[in-house]
Order: sequence, then C-alpha cells, then structure tokens
Amino acid sequence: MKTPTKPWTMMYTIYKELVPEVHQIMGEWRTRAENIPSVELQRQALDSIETKAFHCEGGAAFGLLVPQEKRRDLLRFIIAYQTICDYLDGLCDWSDSQDPNDFQKLHESLKHALSPGTPTENYYTFREEQDDNGYLKELIETCQSILVTFPGFSSVQENMEELSAYYRGLQVHKHVVKEDREPRLTAWFERNQEHLPDMAWYEFNACTGSTLGIFAMAGHAARSHLAKVQADSIKSAYFPYVQGLHILLDYFIDQEEDIEDDELNFCAQYPNEEKMAERIRYFKQQAEKSVSILPDAKFHSMIIKGIIAIYLADEKVQTNPSMKKTANGFIRFGGLPAAFFYLNTWIYRRKSKEIYGSAK
Repeated sequence: MKTPTKPWTMMYTIYKELVPEVHQIMGEWRTRAENIPSVELQRQALDSIETKAFHCEGGAAFGLLVPQEKRRDLLRFIIAYQTICDYLDGLCDWSDSQDPNDFQKLHESLKHALSPGTPTENYYTFREEQDDNGYLKELIETCQSILVTFPGFSSVQENMEELSAYYRGLQVHKHVVKEDREPRLTAWFERNQEHLPDMAWYEFNACTGSTLGIFAMAGHAARSHLAKVQADSIKSAYFPYVQGLHILLDYFIDQEEDIEDDELNFCAQYPNEEKMAERIRYFKQQAEKSVSILPDAKFHSMIIKGIIAIYLADEKVQTNPSMKKTANGFIRFGGLPAAFFYLNTWIYRRKSKEIYGSAK
C-alpha cells in the first residue's frame, strides 16, 4: 500500500480518521479505569488518560502504514502499550518510596506486553496499592493478543524488546532518590557507550525514553512479513536519533516546570542554550539521514517533522517569549513541512479542547 508522503494528506487523515478512533479506544480504557477499586491506582490511571492523550494521538500516525482493515488492531496495540507507559510513569513520579525494585517490577509489565504467551504477574508487589481490578493485566493481554496477529511480529520482536529494555531502564534510574539519579544514569550510559555514536550521557538517556521505534516496527510488522534485516534497519533508523530528537524536544518544553519541581531535565544539562540548539539540530539532521534508508522514507521523514511541530506548538512554548524564540529556530530548520504541521497542530490543540475537554 502507499503511505502518505505529503503533509496535508497526512494531517487530514490523522485528524479526520485516526484521532477520533484513538479517543474512542481511549474512552474504553477510561471506563475500565473508572472501575479500579484502589483510589490511588484509579487516580493515576485516569490522569494518564486525561492528560497524556496526545502521546496516543502522536503514536496513531503509524496507523497510516497499514491498510484500513488492519488499522484498528494497530491502534489498539499502540494505545494499550502507550497507556501502560503513561500509567506507570505517573505511579513512579508520585511514589513515596522511590524504590528501584518497585519501579523495575512495575515495568516488567512492558516486557510481558511484548511477549505473547507470557503469563502476567503481580506487578504491584512492592507497593501498598494492589487492587486495580485487572486493569494492568488487561492492557498487557491486549498487546499480546494483537501482536501475535501481525505477520511480521516474529522478525521485530527482539528489536522491540531491546528498545523496551532501554525505556524500562530509564524509568527505573530516573525515578530513584534525587542523589542517586545522575550517578545511576551516567553509569548506565557508560555500560552502553561502546555501542553508541558520540553523545553525552543525558543525550543517550533521552534516546531511551521514546516509544516511537517500537510503534514504527509494529506498523511495519502489522502490514506484512519482514526479513530480520528489515527489522534491524527500522530499529537502527529510530534509535538513537529519531527517539533522541523526540525526547530532547519533550524535555525542552518542560524545562521551567522541571526546575520548579526540582526534577532532572536532560536539556538543562547542556552548558548553554546555544549548545542545546546546536545538538538538537544535529539530532534532527541525523534522524533524517537515518530514516532515508527505509522503504517508506518520505513517510518517516514526515514523522520527524511532525514531532518538531507537536512539541513546539505546545502552550508552554507559546506563552514563553524566550522559549518561543528558540522554538522558531527549530521550526525553520524543520523546513516548510514542519511549519505546516506546526500551524495545523497549533490550531488543532485549541479545537481539541472544545471537542475532547482536558485531553491535550
């Protein structure tokens, strides 16, 4: 099938067809979350759905890789997997214990979600709140049951697990007590450094924090059988640079908020704003270069430009003159497609508040 390669075609299909379906599926998970007996677990589950819907909206773009008849299953996988990520992120952010054993056990659910046939466990072993009425188990089993139907899953499973393991590692290391975070993150970087291009520890950590590579592989696997070399090329195209660009932009817009909350911010590690802008520009250039080898290169290039637009159209950027000035430079190096996505995303963000309420 032919994937969209023009920004206007891509935007129209995403907002006209994919986003309404995303919110319909998320509405089903919201109903399940409302039936969680534990007050705290219910609060985190509902909050992840209400405030992080834009993660699922962004991931839904990979639905354009598959024919219409396969699209809903791919969206259901993307939404279930991303919902686990967002739910667990909230549980770790607001944990009183800051126990790495707790974080590691919680995130085993993501490993199992990518391993059809693996029985679920009690992922809440190290915390008081236990009763989610099967919510996390159902999310995992939804991922498992869908993945086995994808003709190319056996070729991408190992690579999906590799990127998932990076993501899980980051979630453990960055949520521990403050004084242990940077030492753990830098030591983790040093253990992986020989397999990486030249980058700083905080840049590597940014590269691990994205789910885009997993969703790209899922999209291709849902469409057809893949040779292992194709699966490897998709993973290498997204990790490290596409994923790094994604998360560096995420941290860029959260800088002030993270400083106020005394949270670790990867963009704040650069010696100055000029160096940060230079490195983000470099990551964008390398991301474009890395996806150029893929069969659907123009589509994946549009994904990169869409990432730039989604984050820079955020209200936190628009209301901060200094940040907006830097963001305008990012838009320029993204080219006309990024500017088009930016304008349309800015408009959509305002319209979506009317349609979907608090969901971003």
